Amino acid sequence: MKNSPFKIFILDDDVWYSELLEYHLSLNPDYELKKFHSAKDCLSNMHQRPNVVTLDYSLPDKNGAEVLKKIKELNPDTQVVVISGQEDVATAVDLLKKGAYDYIVKDEDTPERLWNTINKIRENVSLREEIDQLREEIVQKYDFSNFIIGNSDAMKRVFVMMDKAAKTNITVSINGETGTGKELVAKAIHYNGPKNKKPYVAVNVAAIPRELIESELFGHEKGAFTGAVSRRLGKFEEANKGTIFLDEIGELDISLQAKLLRVLQEKEITRVGGNTVVPIDTRIIVATHKNLADEVKKGNFREDLYYRLLGLPIELPPLRDRGADILVLAKFFMDAFAKENGMGRKTLSAEAQEKLLAHPYPGNVRELRAVVELAVVMADDDEIKANDVNLAANNNEKDFLATERSLREYTTDIIQRFLNKYDNNVLLVADKLDIGKSTIYRMIQNKELTTN
Repeated sequence: MKNSPFKIFILDDDVWYSELLEYHLSLNPDYELKKFHSAKDCLSNMHQRPNVVTLDYSLPDKNGAEVLKKIKELNPDTQVVVISGQEDVATAVDLLKKGAYDYIVKDEDTPERLWNTINKIRENVSLREEIDQLREEIVQKYDFSNFIIGNSDAMKRVFVMMDKAAKTNITVSINGETGTGKELVAKAIHYNGPKNKKPYVAVNVAAIPRELIESELFGHEKGAFTGAVSRRLGKFEEANKGTIFLDEIGELDISLQAKLLRVLQEKEITRVGGNTVVPIDTRIIVATHKNLADEVKKGNFREDLYYRLLGLPIELPPLRDRGADILVLAKFFMDAFAKENGMGRKTLSAEAQEKLLAHPYPGNVRELRAVVELAVVMADDDEIKANDVNLAANNNEKDFLATERSLREYTTDIIQRFLNKYDNNVLLVADKLDIGKSTIYRMIQNKELTTN
């Protein structure tokens, strides 16, 4: 809870009654109370942003409904408790519809009822402040520079695209191998964007059975199918005003792609088994490890949906192409794991670093984290040795020899891997591979190799 005082304005033209309410509420020392005897005086002080206004419905200069409307216009977050000498149900209902928090009739129990009502309001305010604080912490957690680790040129290009994506609500499509951090990028874009105080809802399309995906995305009405015992909101409705992240969008069944396209075009959904059209305002971020353009050519993905989802594309590089980022990430994971488990910090020996840098990481960042955390556990002292680093057997060989290629292609692949590993240092790579530097420069000039 914040330390700012809980402000209450008491608006009543009856001086004696307003002093009675002030005395009763002042029993709580955390309340800051101010009395007003006219609507004009009260409204002129609304810039002080009171948490609550107790409003006498019958005022000499304005009626209660007019004052309620003006208070809500000036400060929508201020709660208004109407206190009236008339027990008029129709008036009470009307005022509650217009935004009043409660309607209390003046009698001997009024001070006690008001006390209870304001306690409930304060609990709600405290809860809202806690939620806002948590959201702010999440925003800081997913700040690009604080949470997504990497100094390579490839990641710097990713940061540029993420920054552009976060400044608008443009649809974003993230492509990258499994384990490269696609959902982390999606969260960072959301929590640094204009919808960061609104919901973020993630859906792994590949993890949901085909027969349930429509209900999961769009919801269903009671009785829509066997087992639908009540209405259920779908992920799009849950994410309304916020962001929905559709992971592995390339796995979406072709029969549902047309329905998703319509949702994106019309910005509305219809629950399974229902007829009511529900408008939605949801930002879309999608991710896939597949090449969707190739899937379109194969007939597995609708071309119109592909272009609708393309938006701002972000290509996440595999870890094997990020050079020294491997060691930067390894240190980050080592320190985090050691702190979480109450262990002292550890360092990597030169041999362990070489071993980490030489691995192709088919599981990418996710694999590196698992390898490093195990190494921290296996190390007998403060330094992690090469034999503490347990990598999947023969992964290098399987990855490298997965397809039959020409000797020239294998040679090009080897040189490219070393260029990536040593940050495009041609002289160092030439020395490591014992080949002429002119050979490498010529291959770069002929675009057989890249230095990006």
